[in-house]
Amino acid sequence: MYCIIPFFTYLCSEIGNMSVDNTESQMRKGLLELCILGIIQRQQEAYPSDILEQLKESKLVVLEGTLYPLLTRLKNAGMLSYRWEESVSGPPRKYFALTGDGVKFYEHLRTTWDELSNAVNNLTVSL
Repeated sequence: MYCIIPFFTYLCSEIGNMSVDNTESQMRKGLLELCILGIIQRQQEAYPSDILEQLKESKLVVLEGTLYPLLTRLKNAGMLSYRWEESVSGPPRKYFALTGDGVKFYEHLRTTWDELSNAVNNLTVSL
């Protein structure tokens, strides 16, 4: 289960019987894996706090308690590897990188996102 905090606050969080916040949260949850893998792919490897910062800068705020289990699940599935690096200012840091399977998985998700995004835009954007 992911816990995502919406960055934007709506004056009206319900329209009829539909919760806008819940729908928005579900949309964000579905894209979180893609975004995290994209950050790691772009940087070659990433430290979890750097991932959180980039998500925050992109207005996709995620709690640490959401990110770490997701990274562990992706690692256990063979999509990520990690290495430890000593730190002069604290404990060693764990840096994550995509494995060969992780790159393929990311590329597949990215293709799916592109197709889905195009389809949604075609169906919802006014002329």
